Amino acid sequence: MPLHRFYYAPGIFSAQDKKEIAQRITKIYTDFGLPAFYVDVIFLEVPVDSIYIGGEPAPKFVRVVSQHLARTMPTYERKQRAVNGLEEAFRPYVKDRGLDWEIHIEEVPRDTWHLNGLVPPMPNTDAEKEWFKENRAVPY
Repeated sequence: MPLHRFYYAPGIFSAQDKKEIAQRITKIYTDFGLPAFYVDVIFLEVPVDSIYIGGEPAPKFVRVVSQHLARTMPTYERKQRAVNGLEEAFRPYVKDRGLDWEIHIEEVPRDTWHLNGLVPPMPNTDAEKEWFKENRAVPY
């Protein structure tokens, strides 16, 4: 399950921006065969007096921290493609608006992950395909 957290000063993203960013990020993963319910995107506003870079206030800075749990990236090329794809997804809302940003992806061991109290099936198995058909991230 990819988890993406955006840290930013108030007012940088509108509700519509957040929805569009989340949809663009989700599409990256669904295009690779993951179900949409695996993709989490969380937007965390940080008070403007709580974002500092090099000891100086940074009100035009966005920090993106991503974690991959369901899949890992075995090669440097795949890792760079993932980072570049994520940057492209939020580019219109960050780079194109003249904001500064930083992003990194962490790969978390799969055996430390549960979803709704269950251990998800191993990747690309028949069990995982059934899981995708039977489950939803949110029942509402």
